[in-house]
Amino acid sequence: MRGPIGADPASIDKGLRARAGYTSGHRSGPDAGLQQENRMLYRRLGSTGLKLSALSFGAWVTFGDQIARDEARNLIAAAWDNGINFFDNAEGYARGRAEQVMGDVIADLRLPRDGFCVSSKVFFGAVDDPRPTQHGLSRKHVTDACHAALKRLRVDYLDLYYCHRPDPDTPIAETVQAMDTLIRQGKVLYWGTSEWSAAQIQEAVDIARAGHLHAPSMEQPQYNLLHRDRVEREYAPLYADAGLGTTIWSPLASGLLTGKYNAGVDAQSRLGQAQTAWLKDLVLGDPAEQRLEKVRRFTALAAQLGQSPAQLAIAWCLRNPNVSSVILGASRVGQLQENLGALRLFDTMDESVWQQVDAAFD
Repeated sequence: MRGPIGADPASIDKGLRARAGYTSGHRSGPDAGLQQENRMLYRRLGSTGLKLSALSFGAWVTFGDQIARDEARNLIAAAWDNGINFFDNAEGYARGRAEQVMGDVIADLRLPRDGFCVSSKVFFGAVDDPRPTQHGLSRKHVTDACHAALKRLRVDYLDLYYCHRPDPDTPIAETVQAMDTLIRQGKVLYWGTSEWSAAQIQEAVDIARAGHLHAPSMEQPQYNLLHRDRVEREYAPLYADAGLGTTIWSPLASGLLTGKYNAGVDAQSRLGQAQTAWLKDLVLGDPAEQRLEKVRRFTALAAQLGQSPAQLAIAWCLRNPNVSSVILGASRVGQLQENLGALRLFDTMDESVWQQVDAAFD
């Protein structure tokens, strides 16, 4: 049985959370009375002074394609009213339409710009069949993509700007210099990476330090009960040495950890839809991994404890003190509010429960 690798369980007890930069807060807005038992926590983004909500909201898959604009507005409003202050996006989500919808909705809700953080990511491009200068991490595309994201999101600067994948065709030094320029121009506040190796991140840090440039502050990796080694093992030296923060995605393994696929993939589910068919094999994994068998043990344990598997899986991610924010995805307000219940479990579950959770995946 194992907890987060490299993390002393005592460091995540309630009485010691301040050491990891955790603070609690309250919501404001017309629906501030909703879900009062799910009091939001805020954590520092690595060694920076920026405090993000421990649970954040992302637009991947849903915005621009799957849900209507009205429902997108309801989701952003519910997230804000429940204390979420970080909204995640990317140029590649629905070919830029996800950013446009999010920008329109945030403007429509008149959220105060100094009260929220918004991100974009650069690499895949925002058009079908992109030309050579319309994707990757060259100085040109990093700059052009930033300007395009600012327009779509309807903001003057990006709080967080990620390199969505490593680019083998662009020297890391060129990308570091491009990001540093955008920060000095006031168009980006913090830059980071997504799904880079520890060696690539360290190279970017070393280049930045040697050239007195802004180094990456954060990484956005996949992290969940089925996918944990990179965050817990590979990146371990970077948390202290580089002050790296993480904003993790897919805490529910695209819904697998909710138990919704225990009896098979329904045609109406995310994995059953034609536009996300590519995700099915990625999520279910190789049969030899026995992912479904492990998930069935986990959901049985959740039922025995009288808890939601989704909330339990998200709360497990929160236990890792190197996780700055857990990005939630949702297509309905009720789904988002249920997932926010993970805050309650994070507050109340004792170490013996988490040992049982880990044992389900051994």
